[in-house]
Amino acid sequence: MKAVVYEKYGPPEVLKLTQIEKPVPKDNEVLVKIHATTAHIGDVRMRKFLVPLMFWLPIRFYLGLFGPKRKILGMELSGEVETVGKDVKKFKPGDEVWSSTWFGAYAEYLCLPEDGVMTLKPSVMSHEEAAAGAVTGGCTALSLLRKGGINRGQKVLIYGASGSVGTYAVQLAKHFGAEVTGVCSTTNLEMVKSLGADEVIDYTKEDFSTTGETYDIILDTVAKSSLSAGVKSLKKNGRYIFAVYDMPHIILMLRLLLTSSKRVVIAMDSENVENVNFLKELIEAGKLKAVIDRTCPVEQIVDAHRYVEKGHKKGHVVITLN
Repeated sequence: MKAVVYEKYGPPEVLKLTQIEKPVPKDNEVLVKIHATTAHIGDVRMRKFLVPLMFWLPIRFYLGLFGPKRKILGMELSGEVETVGKDVKKFKPGDEVWSSTWFGAYAEYLCLPEDGVMTLKPSVMSHEEAAAGAVTGGCTALSLLRKGGINRGQKVLIYGASGSVGTYAVQLAKHFGAEVTGVCSTTNLEMVKSLGADEVIDYTKEDFSTTGETYDIILDTVAKSSLSAGVKSLKKNGRYIFAVYDMPHIILMLRLLLTSSKRVVIAMDSENVENVNFLKELIEAGKLKAVIDRTCPVEQIVDAHRYVEKGHKKGHVVITLN
């Protein structure tokens, strides 16, 4: 089968399309024929080994000290169950599924455990749409907004509103009844408005912290907002939420715990079947949609990674297989 393999950390060119042996499912696994995956920012970071300094050593041991131990990237997928192990009860051949995998989706086939983060995909979505982030970005946005205590009538600002987490965060915040301001670049303003944002701010022309507005929740999906300015833009008891973080965010979290009623919330593991099913219900009810910037065949994986690495994509870059 075709698979994209990388033998060393580095630029997009380390990704090589090659032929490898088709896997065989264990008794508790299903063999999924993958139709679509994504060029996820997480894949880019692992390919480059771009991780926060505070996590450098443990993640290096986990991913591979001298080179990648898990040589096939790909964090999310949509596909069709081809065969199942003898102990599998939840799925059968022919089922269309979507899943979070962390590794392995850059291939035509992948074996996944029955009890993993996998469910039947939304019936209203194509495989390309289903692959586009709901089981990763959508779950992250949902978990963080819930941890931030989102409620109806609150004012919520989404920084990085046009990205993989941000596009879902805007829609989910509106679903929960918040008044939403999205921060993005000029070219993405209309798209973010179309997702339901009540206001949009072009960060290339205006700093949200200078508008005089204050917010119950600020969700920074890209960790690029000014920390001091963000804290000042929070209401009393406000929550400053980060989808990615490093040591300065940890220090800010500890400082606010000691000196303020404002709090920092950081991303933790959010991908579980309950969250995926919640998002699936919203999708099938027409209340949540995927945003796809572009779709590329797996043969163009290097170009796709190069594009994502620039940091200007709208939503997701989908990779098609099979």
